[in-house]
Amino acid sequence: MDLGLKGKKAIVTGATRGICRSLIELLAQEGADIAFCARKQDEVDATVAALAPYGTKIIGGTANVKDAEGYKAWLQQAAEEMGGCDIFVPGVSAGGGMEGEKSWYKAFEIDLMGCVRGFDALFPTFKAQGSGSVVFISTTAAVETFIGPMAYNALKAALITYGKQLSQAHAKRGIRVNLVSPGPIMIEGGSWDQVKQADEKFFNSILAQQPDGRMGTAEEVARAIAFLASDAASWINGVNLVVDGGFTKRVQF
Repeated sequence: MDLGLKGKKAIVTGATRGICRSLIELLAQEGADIAFCARKQDEVDATVAALAPYGTKIIGGTANVKDAEGYKAWLQQAAEEMGGCDIFVPGVSAGGGMEGEKSWYKAFEIDLMGCVRGFDALFPTFKAQGSGSVVFISTTAAVETFIGPMAYNALKAALITYGKQLSQAHAKRGIRVNLVSPGPIMIEGGSWDQVKQADEKFFNSILAQQPDGRMGTAEEVARAIAFLASDAASWINGVNLVVDGGFTKRVQF
């Protein structure tokens, strides 16, 4: 099946590692032009070089999601340089943690407001085009209780509601908004890799709950995001797609 990604213009944040790094490689392979950002210039440069062989337009930049004005300015500049934006995936996350109010402020500023500000910055572009596909990244920790009371879980749940609201408000403008909620994903140097190093017993207890006996990969989540973002999913709007290999136990009617 052709996803219809060739020639599309995608903006992805936090894309030098993890799920979004896999995503931009997949998009480049499919022929999409890409603008992406991260905080470290050396990682941005290395990623631009790695994607160059695919022959599409690759724009790499540095931006800090917590710098609201700088972040929005980078997004608007990226859309201008590419001549529009068909796909937007804000992938920066503060991650989990139980550090009291500090965790709440971080999750609010990065995981929630990073998406809110990102959409607001690109909305004029989507509106002028009469089209746009947005995919937010939530988590299965937002759809059922997991580990303990965390700001990350709660704010990602808020993101699901916000995404659904956007999908209802802007479908008439040709703008689709969907979400992907990954379960535990094993990424070298990522959160579950760190958990394994710090507390192997706990890591193994989570691994034992995986129906397939393994955790997911960044590539598997990236494929789901690419599909939702693509024209192949043109009649899918306001969906929270759980990508967890059957890890969650809830029944979704």
